[in-house]
Amino acid sequence: PIDLSEIFGEISRLPDGDPKVKEKIHVIKDYTPTTTFPEDGILKLAKLAVVVENWVLENELDGFAFQCWPSIVSNFGIVPCAVMSMFSEGLVPAACEVDIAGLIGMYILQLASESPSAILDWNNNYGDDPNKMVLFHCSNLPKSFFQDTKMTVHPIMAEFDGEENTFGAIQGKIKTKPCTMLRIETDDIFGEIKAVIVGGKFTDDPLDTYGGCGVVKISNLQELLKKLCRSGFAHHVAVSLNEVGDIVYEALFNYLGWNIDFFDK
Repeated sequence: PIDLSEIFGEISRLPDGDPKVKEKIHVIKDYTPTTTFPEDGILKLAKLAVVVENWVLENELDGFAFQCWPSIVSNFGIVPCAVMSMFSEGLVPAACEVDIAGLIGMYILQLASESPSAILDWNNNYGDDPNKMVLFHCSNLPKSFFQDTKMTVHPIMAEFDGEENTFGAIQGKIKTKPCTMLRIETDDIFGEIKAVIVGGKFTDDPLDTYGGCGVVKISNLQELLKKLCRSGFAHHVAVSLNEVGDIVYEALFNYLGWNIDFFDK
């Protein structure tokens, strides 16, 4: 693990003109449109990306979970979502809110699909359809999940810290594709690892909101929501835009012996 204070310290010692920083600025601008983004904000993102990348390489990490708020907003003046998105797109999954269980889910889906995975919030129902709901984050989704993307302020954090300190979120609508969702938890009472695997499909239903989002259709959704609540599963879920539920179930149940619920199968 690395403390945010160590990251801030490394950033403070990194010159603006460092070749790695200059290169990372170009990478960020090539990754997603940044036309509304101030240059000093892009510089901060680039320095953060360089420092985190060095840490990942030095420690040979396969992924990481990040304290994405509120300290980095208050003390550094950006949100790290875009940097996390870039790592996930590069097959180094980055989970929000230091969610280690979510990170493991992302990594498992990435291995099963050989493609980037994301972490999203189980959100609210969609309209009057009992089998549709919104999956959302504010967001750090890899850009391959989106129909198109742009970099924006983080509207939730901007209410508290101002737009000038909250640039760096990735916004877009998720592609219309089948998907696999996976949530892992540790059950401290029974001393076991449990998980739920869910298949679904992102639809093309309209959404008027910010962040990274999509409407997903899941058979028997209302029973799934009851199960998530009653079984103590958190509000995060790892997602792959691939149908890999059978692969994940075989690996986690047959080989690792985890308590796996392959929902509605």
